Formats: sequence, structure tokens, C-alpha cells
Amino acid sequence: MAEQKEDPVRVVDRRWWAREAAAEEPEQRSSTKPTYVEDLEKRLADVTAQLQASLTDRRQQIDEFDQSRARLRRDVAKDIERGRRALIADFLDVLDNLDRALAATSDAGDASDAGRTATLVRGVELVRDQFLQKLHAAGVTPLAALGAPFDATQHDAVSTAPVDDLAQDGMVIAIVKEGYAVGNDILRPASVVVGRHG
Repeated sequence: MAEQKEDPVRVVDRRWWAREAAAEEPEQRSSTKPTYVEDLEKRLADVTAQLQASLTDRRQQIDEFDQSRARLRRDVAKDIERGRRALIADFLDVLDNLDRALAATSDAGDASDAGRTATLVRGVELVRDQFLQKLHAAGVTPLAALGAPFDATQHDAVSTAPVDDLAQDGMVIAIVKEGYAVGNDILRPASVVVGRHG
């Protein structure tokens, strides 16, 4: 008897996941991504770019805000200083009147009123000294003008007077009104008489 060949057994795998996996090439599986993953990656890149742009804008806005705040503080400080100086300059007129009162009482005193006049003069001198101390505490200093060369930045020449000495030519020989400064800034220039030779 002749041997009979048996037909090979044919197996059909009905598992759907096994069929798809077997049908795909291994290279294909690793190189392609599903479209929804690509869409998600694109959306993630877009959102990341938007976030970076927003962060950059925010940093710029914070920098601009800080610069504006610093500029505002400087401007307010300058305005306060200007107001302070204007107020002190107004007070200088009061000081001038005290000086005039002292000069008038020393000129107009007669023998009968000598005691009362001396007391009044001493009181005005004390008020003037106290006022000068307060100005000094605020940083106000008088300008040294008498005997100094005329300087248009510190002195205001109200008149000239003839002098015999050549060394006094162009020098301040009298002060009409004292000048004052705060630091290096002139509050009020000194009103002076300047000597002219010849």
C-alpha cells in the first residue's frame, strides 16, 4: 500500500489584534504614528509657543511697570524737593524783615527808651537766631559774598560803587540782601553792590 500523504493542517487565527499585528511590518509599526498622536503633538507645540510668547510679553510688561514706577518715584521726589525749596525761599523774606527790624532799632534808639529797646532788640535777635538754626537744620546755608569776587551765578548786582583801591575792582563791597543755598543749589542769589575802580 502506498503511503497516503496527509494534508497539512491549516490554522486560521481569528483574533483581530493578532491579524493586524501580523499584517504590519515591524519597520512600519515603529516609523508611523497614529494621526491623533501627531495632532496632539502639533497642538502641544502650538500651545508651548503661545505660552512662551505670553511669558515674554509678561516679562516685558513687568519691566515696563518697574521702570515707570522708578520714574514716578524720581519725579515725585523732585517735585517734593522743588516745593520744599520754594517754601524755604518764602521764609527768607521773613528773615530779611527781622534783619531790617534789628537795623531800625539800633539806629532809632534814644537814651530814654534804651532799656526797652535793648530788650526788644534782644528778643528779635533770639527769634532770628532760632530761625537761622531751623534753616540750617533744613540744609540752608548763607552765601559768603562780602569781599568775594562778583560771581553772576551766586550774586545779583543791584548797583556799582566807585572804589579807590584797584584790588576791590569787581569785588562785592556791600550786601543789600543775603543769598542762601541748599547744598550746591542756589535758593536765592545775594543782592550786592560791586566795586568799580576809576
